[in-house]
Amino acid sequence: MKKLLSVFLVALLSLAAVSAAGSQESGTDNSLQDVLDKGTFILGLDDSFPPMGFRSESGEIVGFDIDTAKEVAKRLGVELVTQPIDWNSKEQELATGNIDCIWNGFTVTPEREEVMIFSEPYLRNAQVVVVRNDSPYQTLADLADGTIGVQAGSSAQEAIDDTPDFKASLDETIEFKDNLTALMDLEIGGLDGVVMDLVVANYSIQTSGKDFRVLDETLTQEEYAIGFRKNDTALRDAVNSELEAMAEDGTLAAISESWFGDDITVVGR
Repeated sequence: MKKLLSVFLVALLSLAAVSAAGSQESGTDNSLQDVLDKGTFILGLDDSFPPMGFRSESGEIVGFDIDTAKEVAKRLGVELVTQPIDWNSKEQELATGNIDCIWNGFTVTPEREEVMIFSEPYLRNAQVVVVRNDSPYQTLADLADGTIGVQAGSSAQEAIDDTPDFKASLDETIEFKDNLTALMDLEIGGLDGVVMDLVVANYSIQTSGKDFRVLDETLTQEEYAIGFRKNDTALRDAVNSELEAMAEDGTLAAISESWFGDDITVVGR
């Protein structure tokens, strides 16, 4: 009798496990409600990525993405919390629930789409090479045997990997924690160029006054979007709806103009 009871209990537990697994796969998506209930929307970012998200001279986290996210959070009725993260561990930060989204000039790539879902794109971008203005480099081919800097874990690093002829032509690729450090090394002659986002490169050159320029030839064309956990469709859709409303009423254009001098957003276009 005990043996029969044991067999029955094992079968019952197995059935419960299967049922729980199925329920998890097709269960209710509470991602939006969870954010509304806790009253905060936690945004993960690299806080040294101007003009998308970075620290001002007073230490406040500011940027185009921050202003946009604040408006989205306001319309959702919650408070925006900006959480600086190690960019190399961004997927883990999202998966473990430490943040609700990655929103920081975040490029959509096939590799990232395997582990998360994205909002609709809101800005177009490209990966480019920044060089010193007095350097002889005009094309990617000119950088053969050169030394290139890149932010570790960035889409710029992926762009180099996805351009095998360019990568093979280089003497060395050096990883940096952030673009600002790489650009400092470029300025003092430690690098021949830095691969980075066009939007960020243009802003950095305009605001810093450094003697840099961007090569006309690009490595890849890209789009910025917001990354969410795979199952957080409800939260992603709510953010999408607010972005579309902001594009329609002119709020998104106004934020873009305040940072870039023009409306370069692509929501609803």
